[in-house]
Order: sequence, then C-alpha cells, then structure tokens
Amino acid sequence: MAGETTYRQPWLRSALFDSVFILLPGLLALVFTLFLPSTYKYTDEMPTWGWVVLVLLVDVAHVYSTLFRTYFDKERFARHRVMYTAIPIACLVAGVLLYSMSALAFWRSLAYLAVFHFVRQQYGFMRLYSRAEERKPYRKYIDAITIYAATMYPLVYWHCSPGRNFSWFVQGDFIVADLPVVRSIAFYIYVAVVAVYCVFEVGDIIRYGTFNLPRNILLFGTLASWYMGIVHFNGDMAFTMLNVVAHGIPYMALIWLLREKEQGATVKQSGSIARYIRSAFIFIGVIVLFSYLEEGLWDGLVWREHVSVFPMFSLLPHLTSKEVLSLLVPLLSLPQTTHYVLDGFIWKRGHS
Repeated sequence: MAGETTYRQPWLRSALFDSVFILLPGLLALVFTLFLPSTYKYTDEMPTWGWVVLVLLVDVAHVYSTLFRTYFDKERFARHRVMYTAIPIACLVAGVLLYSMSALAFWRSLAYLAVFHFVRQQYGFMRLYSRAEERKPYRKYIDAITIYAATMYPLVYWHCSPGRNFSWFVQGDFIVADLPVVRSIAFYIYVAVVAVYCVFEVGDIIRYGTFNLPRNILLFGTLASWYMGIVHFNGDMAFTMLNVVAHGIPYMALIWLLREKEQGATVKQSGSIARYIRSAFIFIGVIVLFSYLEEGLWDGLVWREHVSVFPMFSLLPHLTSKEVLSLLVPLLSLPQTTHYVLDGFIWKRGHS
C-alpha cells in the first residue's frame, strides 16, 4: 500500500496552521514553563499578568468561542433550537440545586465536568488525526487507551497526592487522599501502555513505511504537558500554563477552522486578505470582550482578587449572602457549564 501511493499527512488545514495552533501550543508552553522562576513552578503564586493571559484571554475566552458554532450560527441554532435552549436551563437549575446544598458540591461537580471535557478533547483530536487511516480495530483501541492514559495517569496521581499547590477551580474541589500504592500501580500501567503504543507504532513504520506525524505530535504533546503540569511541577502557574494553553488554543483554532470552512472565507475563496484578517479580529474581539465582562462580574461581585484588572467592576457590591450566591454563582458559571455540556453534542456526526 505504501508503495502504491504517497502517504499524505492528515492535517486538518495545513502543516503550518495545525502545528502553530493545535499541536504545538502545549509543547511551547512547556518550554516557556521551564524558564519560569521556581516560585511559579513549585508554589501557589500566580502573577497578575499570568492570570490575565492564561485565564482571561485563553481559558475563559475559549468557552465563548463555542458561540460561533452554536448560538451565533443562525441556521444551526434553528435546527437545534430546543437543545440549545434546554441545556442552559438545565445547567442553571442543576447548578442552583448543587450550590444550595453546598458551595463545595457545586465546585466539585463543575471541576469533574471540566476534567471530562478536557480529557475528551484530546481523544477527539486523536480521532481527527486518525480519520484517514485504515487501521485494524486493535490499533484504534491502543490509540484510544494511550491518549486516555496520557491524561488519566496525571489525574490519578493528583487524586492520590495531597499537597498539590493548585486546584481546578477552588481549593478542595478534587477528592484527594494519600495513596502511594495506587500511585505506583497507576505509574506502571501508564508506562506499559505508552511502551505498547511505541512498539506498535515502530512496527507500522517498518511494515508500511508510514508515520502519522500530527497524531504522534498530539499524543506526545499530551503526555508531556499533562505529566509535567500535574506530576513533575507543583505550582499554580505551571499547572495553569500547561493545562490551559494545551486545551484552549487548539479548541479555539478548531472552532475558527470549521467556521472558516463553512463560510467559505479562506483567503483564496474570498480573494481578500483584509477580509480574512477582519474576520479573525471579530472572532478574537468578541470572545475576549465576553471573557472580560464575565470575569469582571466575577471579580466585582464575588472574588475581589484582580481589582486592578477590573477597576470599573469594583464599584459593584461584594456579595456574600449564601442565598444570593446560590443563584449568582451558577448564573455566572452558566457559560462554562453550557460549554462543557454542549461540547458533548456539537462534534458528533449528524450535528450540523
């Protein structure tokens, strides 16, 4: 087969676009993290500039990029009006009920929902980069098990290792216990799974003379960013850098890529670089604006942690009543919860 046709790498758009915006952000974040001061790699300190870049401009912004594939798409919204309306309502009701039980119950539920979303994204990209391969079923299983191991082992380590200087949303949102035996067993399984993948990948190279470059960059980038961010380093800045960049930028890039294809707005089709750039600025500007407004409300009404970033929002009342917060916090979290739940539907075949 390899001798009959030239093997074409399964890029989603191009080698340059995929590498810069999907495959390499996590690895580049790792290189940047290596040069951070030890304070940011092994303590809970997070500089304001780091929070703005990573949380405001990437993490929260990627949530709002979903709008361009759902509520901002008139035709798609018309076809899925019931689902797009019912999911936010259900998320809000569930959030209010959980927060009324306890704040920790709410944040813990949201944290595990977010984890599921992050893990599934890596599997989804693995599937995308394997879409053109004619592989035996057992190889597909090996790929899936390996990408899940790349994300799940660091999470198991986190749950079995008290004393991490970071959390997903708030302190204590993960259930953590000191379980060294579980850590050890999980590590050996992790190493074995990766080793099996490598053996079969080398075998395919020898047998067929082909090597799926984007799929392997994705896999080993996931291995590196998740392991280093959670297991090797123990700092809030390092974790956020490796967690958010490797997830948020590829997600936004995929939304942009599909939006561009559906609208036929490539440079060649439109014949105007200016139009292409204008479209990109609108996309980025909208998600950053929504991100800033949401985080401003969070900071003004609830957290009061970044007043210098949101000076106008500091004029809002600082709310502490549990009854008020049980309504406000789920409401402010609604873009995230809706994003997590909708994401389980908008990438399925048949959802167009």
